[in-house]
Amino acid sequence: MQKKMLVIYYSQTGQLEDIVKNIAQPFEDKKDDYQVTYYNIQLKKDFPFPWPGDVFFNTFPESYLQIPSEIFPPSDEVLNTNFDLILFGYQVWYLTPSIPVISFLKSGFAENILKDTPIVTISGTRNMWMLSQEKLKVYLKTLNAKLVGNIALVDRHDNYTSVLTILRWLTTGKKEKSGILPSAGVSDEEIAGSVKYGKIIEAHFRGNDFKNLQPDLVKNGAVEIRPFLVRMEKVGNKIFTIWSKLIINKKEKRPLLIKFFKVYLMTAIWVVSPIVLVFHLLLTPILWFKRKKQREYLQGINLK
Repeated sequence: MQKKMLVIYYSQTGQLEDIVKNIAQPFEDKKDDYQVTYYNIQLKKDFPFPWPGDVFFNTFPESYLQIPSEIFPPSDEVLNTNFDLILFGYQVWYLTPSIPVISFLKSGFAENILKDTPIVTISGTRNMWMLSQEKLKVYLKTLNAKLVGNIALVDRHDNYTSVLTILRWLTTGKKEKSGILPSAGVSDEEIAGSVKYGKIIEAHFRGNDFKNLQPDLVKNGAVEIRPFLVRMEKVGNKIFTIWSKLIINKKEKRPLLIKFFKVYLMTAIWVVSPIVLVFHLLLTPILWFKRKKQREYLQGINLK
């Protein structure tokens, strides 16, 4: 009897779609054993890509505050099938699961689909995904889903190079290498190589035992934790909370506040971030054990 697997995702650029489909490939290769269904989350009013002007920055408050938009209903097949496993692919916008993903999780459809089902979360991001994953864990727990694994693929370039390449990609649609800048996003080699994670998941799924799935994924490079970026995320969440509430509450001044926020964000990346890095390095000997414990937690699937 075939086991049934659902792949949920939202992808603007196609990068995340390539990742989740590669991870699902080992299941597709065994059609006698598995039936694979895909659900691409679709908003009734979708976001543009490439992003024109300051439109991306204008999504900030709703994104960070997790304010949903209306989505098209999933197909009857997705709604009426009891799946044995779900691969859940998501993007990160402003240190938070993207608006399309939040819109699905807050829709009336999510609990019916996710409840009591083993789920492997999959993200493809610039580099800051850790606390977004913590927010997603809360949603999954509330919806009575069973998180059994997590894969987080990132841009391996340094933080500042990745800022430049992602901004170029977002505003022009150009991912490929140009001039002195490398290609943006997760590398093509890592995307192609993500098939290996599908093989690991399939082996555990076939044996109906997910207990050691996450340790196996981590051992094979599925999750990288950079303590400095965790520190940056914590600081960013505090500041984003202030900015997002201010912009939402001051509707008449929104255009002006968005422009100020854009300036702040660029300043934080290029001026504040290096300062935080210096203090992070100076405190490394003192905080080594604390950071080790933090790394182990963030590589796992449990929720504090």
